[in-house]
Amino acid sequence: MSARLSTAIRIGDAARAILRKTRTFPDRGFGDYSDLSESNHIGVEPMLLALSMELALKAWFVFDYDNPQFAKSHDLIKLFERLKPESQEKLDAEFKRSVVPYHPNRLFMDYNIRHMLYQHKDAFIDWRYLHEPTSTRKFDVSAFEATLEMVLREFQKRYRIEPVTTLGR
Repeated sequence: MSARLSTAIRIGDAARAILRKTRTFPDRGFGDYSDLSESNHIGVEPMLLALSMELALKAWFVFDYDNPQFAKSHDLIKLFERLKPESQEKLDAEFKRSVVPYHPNRLFMDYNIRHMLYQHKDAFIDWRYLHEPTSTRKFDVSAFEATLEMVLREFQKRYRIEPVTTLGR
């Protein structure tokens, strides 16, 4: 297995682990986090989901470019735009097919993954530092989580793990 593939898989596994962890919160906040009194985990869930998406996009980058030196950024749209055009197109097409029908956004005629990532581009920083003022304190947990699941599912389709047996054992 190449170094890029094993690195990308490890990053993708970390993203999936964070997603699984957020699902264990007892008072999961589905919907819009514009009301800060909705949850005991306010800030933690959006921050972890944003971190998970960041890792998922970095796993795609490592796989795309055979380069484990991914961007040192938390900006989700910048990370997405660094992917190869064919990866961007694949993710956008799957977003429109599997996410938009269940999480439409009436603000956009042609709602796409770029809109979702741009809307939440700084979520990791914004939700990590709740004490600092920001104008982007809205987070749609259910739509973001569906997008994250789709990105991880599509990434997992890029490889297959086969068990290796050694002769004589």
